[in-house]
Amino acid sequence: MVVALLAVGCTSQPTAGASPGPAFNATDTAWILLMIPMAERAQLLTDLAPSRTADPDLAELAAKTGSALRGDLRRLRAVLRLSGVPDTRPHEGHTMPGMVSLGTLEKAAATDGQAFDRILTDALRAGFTQFRLLCAEEQTHGRADEATELATAIARSTAEQTTRLDKLRAARPATSGTPSQATAVKGQVRSV
Repeated sequence: MVVALLAVGCTSQPTAGASPGPAFNATDTAWILLMIPMAERAQLLTDLAPSRTADPDLAELAAKTGSALRGDLRRLRAVLRLSGVPDTRPHEGHTMPGMVSLGTLEKAAATDGQAFDRILTDALRAGFTQFRLLCAEEQTHGRADEATELATAIARSTAEQTTRLDKLRAARPATSGTPSQATAVKGQVRSV
């Protein structure tokens, strides 16, 4: 169940010759190897905000989120090195629940103003939701203190960012259209 949740939408797992360090289990390494590309894609999206958003508050949130993601990525890569598992990039090119898709990045790069703002807020909300779910699984089923402590820190930071994003979204008029990506993600997670 845990590995299925961590690898939802993805069947490739690390198979390189090195095995995890003695304190790391499969959940720890799967979590790290999934969180890295998810954070990288989210950071690429937040990096577009300064030149694309029409909302200074959203630009500030994107800057803070991007900074947090850069810090998370440094710590995730350090814990991965500590695990002894090579970064085989098993999720390269994949799109999984909560991960900013390459199509979303392309669309975001080709738009600005309120259209960009909707893409950014929907993608961030979906990502925050999935980050928290994955971190909860790591906290419950991971074994390495370094990984579970990092999951706790990322979950706490993501909860704070979610609160900020929700306050910003509540202050804005609702837009009509299709359900947000976050709603779609919740449905996918339940089906696991």
